[in-house]
Amino acid sequence: MFVDTAHVTLIAGRGGDGRMSFRHEKFIEKGGPDGGDGGRGGNVVFFADPNINTLINFRMKQELSAEPGEPGDKRQKHGRNGKDLIVKVPVGTVVKRDGEVVADLTENGQAVVIASGGDGGFGNAHFKSSTRQAPRIAEKGEMGDQFDAFLELKLLADVGLVGFPNAGKSTFLSVVSNARPEIANYEFTTLTPNLGVADIDSTSLLIADIPGLIEGASEGKGLGDAFLRHIERTAVILHLIDAYQNDPALAYTTIRGELSKYSEKIASLPEVIALTKIEGLDDDIVALQLDAIRAVAPTGTPLFAISSQSHKGLQEVLRALVEKVADVRQSELEMSEEVEEEIPLITLTDTEKDAGWSVESTKQGFLVRGAKIERFARRTNYEQFDSLDRLRDIMRKMGITHELRRQGVKSDSLITIEGSQAFTFYEQ
Repeated sequence: MFVDTAHVTLIAGRGGDGRMSFRHEKFIEKGGPDGGDGGRGGNVVFFADPNINTLINFRMKQELSAEPGEPGDKRQKHGRNGKDLIVKVPVGTVVKRDGEVVADLTENGQAVVIASGGDGGFGNAHFKSSTRQAPRIAEKGEMGDQFDAFLELKLLADVGLVGFPNAGKSTFLSVVSNARPEIANYEFTTLTPNLGVADIDSTSLLIADIPGLIEGASEGKGLGDAFLRHIERTAVILHLIDAYQNDPALAYTTIRGELSKYSEKIASLPEVIALTKIEGLDDDIVALQLDAIRAVAPTGTPLFAISSQSHKGLQEVLRALVEKVADVRQSELEMSEEVEEEIPLITLTDTEKDAGWSVESTKQGFLVRGAKIERFARRTNYEQFDSLDRLRDIMRKMGITHELRRQGVKSDSLITIEGSQAFTFYEQ
């Protein structure tokens, strides 16, 4: 079964907690700290597998979890890192989070970390120094990324076949390529997109047969709305029109209208037009049909009359497609080179962004936000006095404490760092 969309929940592994421990050995009266660090949580990694062509596996398994890191142990033993979860998806899979694209897997073997595992917490051995001989601080492991993701499969092809049902798309694909789509004389024979490779001269084309469109497809009528997305990635459209149509010009403009309503990007793709099923028709009838289409098609659009059954005109169409695809790929290459040569924008580094923070006075106390301080807060064990006191010390060094005082904080005021529990401002 072909499935090209899915909703999943991604849960990266939580980091292991750091260990608080002191050496207890014979003949050593006061052993030093020896608590080890927690292991890092596993990532959720998507891998583009060319042997997979559907998202059906995600319909049954909607929660994807990586392994958590193990806690640190005594004798400074580091907790084992959690194993990454490798998720195999079809080439052409787009991963979205809250409507924004997180990853677009367009190449065979491409691997992308979609959800990052949390860092392990430091054990108390990490905090030993010349002035702190017996630290009683051990951090908690951080939570890994967790969010709902929308998966969308968009086929990758050089050429996308479009046209009304029964326009001859499946027959054309079966004749010029190695694909074996279902073919019958009724509408919507093709219920799923099909891919085929067509060899022409010294090159080849990857062609996608898109299920037949009808008027209103862009609003969800028929099957077109479900599969129009698969045309977006193609370099060139091959628009097939049945020669037995009463009004081939109307058939052409109707499909073009549906493409424009769905996406301006699709509507702007280069196009080749082919009048199909001309076997058995007189040449003057074929010429009339071609003239009708030429009158409404953009000037200069390549137009052919073909018969898939008798193989008439197929070579000419394929060569025209090869030329169009080559032009598109060259333009894409030139555009990418221009982007690389652009003057880089001056922006804040990730370190500078993380160091930023804000303080907001609320009815409950004060709310502190900022990537770096929030991370320290998540790793703090609020049940350990020394651990909480360390967080207060970090706030002082970052300048947050000064800003809290400027806004009128009191010793018993509640401070909440975004995403963590509240604590009092009081500091030793």
